[in-house]
Amino acid sequence: MKEPLPLTPELSAIVLAAGKGTRMKSDLAKVLHPCLGRPLIHWVLDQAEAVGAAHQVVVVGHQREAVMAELAGRPVVFAVQAEQRGTGHAVQICRQAMAGRGGETLVLSGDVPLLRGATLRALLAAHRGGHCAATVLTALFADPSGYGRVIRRPDGKLARIVEHRDAGPAELAVGEINSGIYVFDSARLFACIDRLRPDNAQGELYLTDVVRLLVEDGLEVAALPTDDPAEIQGINTVEQLQAVEAELRRRQESPAGEKTLS
Repeated sequence: MKEPLPLTPELSAIVLAAGKGTRMKSDLAKVLHPCLGRPLIHWVLDQAEAVGAAHQVVVVGHQREAVMAELAGRPVVFAVQAEQRGTGHAVQICRQAMAGRGGETLVLSGDVPLLRGATLRALLAAHRGGHCAATVLTALFADPSGYGRVIRRPDGKLARIVEHRDAGPAELAVGEINSGIYVFDSARLFACIDRLRPDNAQGELYLTDVVRLLVEDGLEVAALPTDDPAEIQGINTVEQLQAVEAELRRRQESPAGEKTLS
């Protein structure tokens, strides 16, 4: 397993951890559910540390006091999303916590513990190598139902991301999905974030609309498909949590799997 990258002030991470996780059928905040004995949120923060994110902001909402108490020993700052108004709103409220931060910002979901450090390093390398304003991690799913679709131009470049509820028949036929994992140029991200409007089926502020705005501004935006779609699997049910635990256990017990943890 590769050694973690040294922490760098040029890289920040925003971890979205405000959701309730209704389908878990539990009063416990989703990111506090244990996965191999550790709350899910710790696995994701480990991912951020492994790629060198020196500044980490955790967006909390449901049971925020419990989440903050769980993370008391970690060098993170918090942004409170008291009202759940979408992923774009979650990043908006990080403005104060991100004040004065340049460089790049990773956006991670608090319920994706299978994401590998190697994948995040590849995402960052693609972003930096392409001099991009944003780069999104994608995956090809046989059944993309429920996921935002990645719409590409004829030349293969990313045009926009359309949420499932807002997609038309042609867009719903697309198999490339948005993982919800991004790296942004920090200045570009916060220059766009206040331009978001809730003009969509859910009446929310979508972070995916930042991608569209950057493309419309003529900036380079890339989409990087992961080689292993399973690693971007979020957790919404107890059954999914059990499946993720089994995969993490397999990785830890298998010498070959252990290598992939980096």
